[in-house]
Amino acid sequence: MNKLLKTCLFAAAAFTSQTDLLAQGNVYTNPIGLQAYTFRGSWDKGIEATLDTIKSLGVTEMEGGPIKGMTNEELRKQLDKRGIKMVSIGADYNKLAESSAQTIADAKALGAKYVMVAWIPHKGKFDLETAKKAVADFNKAGKELKEAGIELTYHNHGYEFEPYEDGTLFDYLVKNTNPDYVNFEMDVLWTAFPGQDPAKLLMKYPTRWKLMHLKDLKKGVVGNLSGGTPTTNDVALGTGSIDIPATLKAAKKVGIKHYFIEDESPSYLKQIPQTIAYIKGIKE
Repeated sequence: MNKLLKTCLFAAAAFTSQTDLLAQGNVYTNPIGLQAYTFRGSWDKGIEATLDTIKSLGVTEMEGGPIKGMTNEELRKQLDKRGIKMVSIGADYNKLAESSAQTIADAKALGAKYVMVAWIPHKGKFDLETAKKAVADFNKAGKELKEAGIELTYHNHGYEFEPYEDGTLFDYLVKNTNPDYVNFEMDVLWTAFPGQDPAKLLMKYPTRWKLMHLKDLKKGVVGNLSGGTPTTNDVALGTGSIDIPATLKAAKKVGIKHYFIEDESPSYLKQIPQTIAYIKGIKE
């Protein structure tokens, strides 16, 4: 065998080996993020101690906001001390619609680049009139936030999937909000619970998703469009009914920027390490 052929075969073997390694690579390669609401029962018992617990879980990014009992400036200091970034903060719909000033001030103080709204107030079924008002409010607030260097996202909560024309009212929200000012955070549980496929919905609007709440739904639970279910139906990722690998692969394709584990169950301290181990182990 001549030298050139040997060199070519060696190069081909090396390329195949590298390809195999890439094929066996991890799907989830982002920092571990956490939604502060997970620890809602802990903050008033000790903010610094709760942050220590969060750090011990390997969390380096958070979504939350101001915490009662500590100034934003002190909270930012405590987060920095532990190597945790407050990437995103939540905002109340009505307060944001009335004025974005306080939300902008909070975001800047905490170093957040995103603001998310997780609930559109409504009575009974979510309807077109409410969706139209939300579109106007989001476009207005989103423009103001963008001018301050912050991005507004709406976090779906399940009730938006009421049928409308050839799709749903969620489709209406996506199509009528200005992508320059408003984008979306997918809550995986609140996408699957009303009967949607998270991976397919990510791919349907590949440029509109920026953030994600990582949650899994207990097997056997029958969903609906209420936007509510007992917290005990939150289970560790990989033990529930949602196809998490397919969802994370789609999320990677559409370029989700930040992921936040949100576990509302009473067993969150037991389940979070299981969730982290599971997502780290998912392969391409």
